[in-house]
Amino acid sequence: MKTAVVLLPGLNRDRDMIAALTSIAGTPPLTVWQTDTEIPDVDLIVVPGGFSFGDYLRCGAIAARSPVMRAVADKAAQGVSVLGVCNGFQILCEAGLLPGALMRNTTLRFVCREVKLEVVNASTRFTTAYRQGQIIRCPVAHHDGNYFADEDTIERLHGENRVVFRYAEGTNPNGATRDIAGIVNEAGNVLGLMPHPENLVEPEHGGTDGRGLFESALGLVGRVAA
Repeated sequence: MKTAVVLLPGLNRDRDMIAALTSIAGTPPLTVWQTDTEIPDVDLIVVPGGFSFGDYLRCGAIAARSPVMRAVADKAAQGVSVLGVCNGFQILCEAGLLPGALMRNTTLRFVCREVKLEVVNASTRFTTAYRQGQIIRCPVAHHDGNYFADEDTIERLHGENRVVFRYAEGTNPNGATRDIAGIVNEAGNVLGLMPHPENLVEPEHGGTDGRGLFESALGLVGRVAA
């Protein structure tokens, strides 16, 4: 399975994501830079976390206007799977690929710890390795993870079963509306997720709860990657 990781100035989780994809897919991902206007044919494109362009203006606002994000949008329109994690989630929202915005944590503090996530929709292409309602562990590290959208959008996301992950058991670290941690677009091929599943994919990480997301997205559920 072919994957690609978007590289932008200020991102600092790209190596973690590359390591996770290499381990799970069995081959290193391609890397595409901010000035690239085309992305080769791949099965999954990932926009990793960090602080793209120093989080100036708003988190992800400058990155969303990079040439490579226009290429990501083109691939998404063609049905290619796109995953944005943490700053990547913020970028996807700023680029208009997902609704809503990620605002400052309600504590006004950077938070770095493990949370629990409920798999709200186990039927997406990113979650087939999980059970409906399953509670998994996942690390977070962000200052602006408070998901917000107007009430009509929130109702539509729930009505269309597009809320994929929710902070569970009182572990919401940022005040996100209705504990939303991850959502998909209408087509179901673009996922934005605030926590970092790439940091919990090997036993050496202390667990493998995040591995199922990548195995699902790459169609590896029930078989071993080549």
